[in-house]
Amino acid sequence: MSLLLPETGLVFWMLIAFLIVFFILAKWGWPVITRMAEKRANYIKDSLESAKETNRKLAEIKVEAKDILDNAREQQSKMLKEAAISRDKIINEAKLQAIEESKKIVEDAGRKIQIERENMLSEMRVQVADLSVSIAEKVIRHELAKDEAQMQVINKMLDEIKTFN
Repeated sequence: MSLLLPETGLVFWMLIAFLIVFFILAKWGWPVITRMAEKRANYIKDSLESAKETNRKLAEIKVEAKDILDNAREQQSKMLKEAAISRDKIINEAKLQAIEESKKIVEDAGRKIQIERENMLSEMRVQVADLSVSIAEKVIRHELAKDEAQMQVINKMLDEIKTFN
């Protein structure tokens, strides 16, 4: 017997052992292994699909987030423009009110000054008239001490009254 050539009995029993192992594996081993391999393949396939779906949803969410941010920025700029317009309007209204108030104050002050001036002038006229009457009274008393002077003054006054009428 040579070392490289096995005996027929050994080949026969090896073949029977191989067929028994093959039959057992074919009956119970390979279906389990193939089911596990298919499960694993399905799990990987489902995981890949889920990952793709998640990536797609994430991309949609990013687009929505960008749209929301753009919309928020637009609204912010609109609000800032409206606030600036309102601020300018309020400032202009305040300026107009201040101008109107200052005009009223100046007009009131002018009226008060005019009234005070008229009052002062009328007071001065009264005082000048009183002084004039006092001076005239003193002068006339002094001059009218004589009868002739009194007659001249009376005649002069009568002439003035006649020309006045």
